Amino acid sequence: MTIREIDEKLTELSKGIIEAKDKNDTVLIRQLSSEYETVSKEAEHLTAHDKVFLARNMKRPKVDDFINALFDDFFIQRGDYIGKEDKSIYGGIALFHGMPVTVLGHRKGKNINENIEFNFGMPGPEGYRKALRMMKQAEKFKRPIITFIDTPGAYPGLEAEENGQSIAISTNLAEMSALKVPVIAIVTGEGSSGGALAIGVANTVYMLENAVYSVLSPEGFASILWKDSERAAEACDLMKLTADDLYGFGVIDDVIREPLGGMQHNPEKVYKDIDERLKHELKRFMTMSPDEIAEERYRKFRDIDILVRNRKK
Repeated sequence: MTIREIDEKLTELSKGIIEAKDKNDTVLIRQLSSEYETVSKEAEHLTAHDKVFLARNMKRPKVDDFINALFDDFFIQRGDYIGKEDKSIYGGIALFHGMPVTVLGHRKGKNINENIEFNFGMPGPEGYRKALRMMKQAEKFKRPIITFIDTPGAYPGLEAEENGQSIAISTNLAEMSALKVPVIAIVTGEGSSGGALAIGVANTVYMLENAVYSVLSPEGFASILWKDSERAAEACDLMKLTADDLYGFGVIDDVIREPLGGMQHNPEKVYKDIDERLKHELKRFMTMSPDEIAEERYRKFRDIDILVRNRKK
């Protein structure tokens, strides 16, 4: 079966199990659960292209799901105080086990109407300025910053370019590198280009197992290299964009494992894992001074640069 067929079958079986539980049909639950386990094993060995499919899956949890599951008393913040509100960046102040934090991420939406409303998770310059405003406020009040990355890239439209898209992204990269509060980034779906990195300059970078992180989309890569976007599957293998690839290269700090077939089939397990990792990291940062936190982040990205240069030799 293809990964699309596996995903559809697992969704169908999950619904059947829930309905059977409502009817207290233990025999049917046992049968469906056994079939679910069998189908899940089909997803044990996925290609890079399969993981791109899962990273883009509409049923995959989005930034608001992560915020609702992991944080309390979330208070949304809007606007960049210069231009307008960009709904493709979603964030605000929240409590994480009683600790005030700033949390933000790309917002794609869960259906076609929300996709359009949130511009498919592609921020304009206003979105990146809003993100930076929230992060600078977090630094002022000594709040850790947690970001969730899931974007096909920054919006490439004419209006965005006219309003300073490249400047907004580059400003975020520079400002984030010097922040004196801890930054933890989690790539939950797609992480493409500067649109992802603009909220990804972090002390610690995690990736979900079926997320992808790259300089551009596989379709864009194939179009540039071969003038043929249909060769996207081939491009996925060359780009080394999976979580395991990037962990092996030292670009990310760790991989958060997902249930077979994707996080959408058992999100609670992944939420629990993320929660434990955040607690561990924030406890570690409590022993560090603001200057040490900034220096650690700077050194992290310098070391990545050295690793990349050495691989090219």
